[in-house]
Amino acid sequence: MTTSKYSLRELTLYFLKLGTIGFGGPVALVGYMHKDLVENRKWISEEEYKQGLALAQLAPGPLAAQLGIYLGFVHYRLIGATLIGFAFILPSFIMVVLLGIIYKLYGGLPWIQAVFYGVGAAVIGLIVVSSYKLTVKSIGKFNIESFRTNWLLWLFFIITFSITFIMRQEPVLLFIAAGFLYMIIKSSPKWWNSRSITSILFLQVPLWNYESRTLIKIAIFFAEAGTFVFGSGLAIVPFLHSGVVIENHWLTEQQFLDSVAVAMITPGPVVITVGFIGYLVDGFLGALVAALATFLPCYIFTVAMAPYFHKIAGNKSVKSFVDGITAAVIGALAGSVLVIASQTIIDVPTTFIALITIVTLFRIKNLPEPYIIIIAALFGLFIKLI
Repeated sequence: MTTSKYSLRELTLYFLKLGTIGFGGPVALVGYMHKDLVENRKWISEEEYKQGLALAQLAPGPLAAQLGIYLGFVHYRLIGATLIGFAFILPSFIMVVLLGIIYKLYGGLPWIQAVFYGVGAAVIGLIVVSSYKLTVKSIGKFNIESFRTNWLLWLFFIITFSITFIMRQEPVLLFIAAGFLYMIIKSSPKWWNSRSITSILFLQVPLWNYESRTLIKIAIFFAEAGTFVFGSGLAIVPFLHSGVVIENHWLTEQQFLDSVAVAMITPGPVVITVGFIGYLVDGFLGALVAALATFLPCYIFTVAMAPYFHKIAGNKSVKSFVDGITAAVIGALAGSVLVIASQTIIDVPTTFIALITIVTLFRIKNLPEPYIIIIAALFGLFIKLI
């Protein structure tokens, strides 16, 4: 362990501040960390930052939270990773719980309904643009050359897109299958043999058949959700939609969309929407359990892999596995957009808001998402109440 240029208290306070005022989603948050910690304060070296970013992209977990946990681990190991993780997530968690309280108390009022009427349509536009950018970044551009060179990844994308849209459920086991298949085809690891095939085929986790109280179900479901988030927090949307709305019927379509909107207007990681959802389902304990269960896999993966990551960072099999899963997850995300949009884009005004949001995001780079949400809310108020 090298001598640190900063105290653990200083780093914790920095991430507490970032979690409080850091808007813009995972890409923006990751950029803030580099500018503040690497360029300005020089607390973290360029190499340490790059290794943390690589780990955050390869392992499951929300990108910004995972990078923050890794940077806490760099000089202060387990205690650093733990404190930074809590400091980064706590402010936005408190905000979404407070918004959940307000939502439950006043959600039936006309002005609240008018606000979310506009916001819901804007969120569809935001997710459409995010899905497009994730697809281009992770699979390739929408052109013949990309279809030819990355045909298998595009096939995973199309399959999960179609299944999610038609069945209105996210094919989680198919994500794992896509990862393994792409890994075997692109760079088969040394341990792969016929016995491995048999073991994987019979691997079953009967979580959904387990009958218990709501909090236990919340813990199991959101732990699964946190395990299948790669890169962007929005990648968790189809998984949450499938489980929260369709399978467990915890929320309605509108409540789910409102939950995503809440994540867009609060700072910190987008995945913190799980706290809002958990509160609507089972009060404060539901919010706490949902948030802890979602971020726990991220924390465990980071702490477990950080000491040895330099040895596996260049492993082609690991990268191929992640590439396969990512393509499948993005396909499901795109499919879920259509599912949610079919319930949200219900008339000319909502269609207009969604289209304007998409066009604006493509034309104006780095436009903060809260600005879009606020304008859409005002538009909704104007349409419904004036």
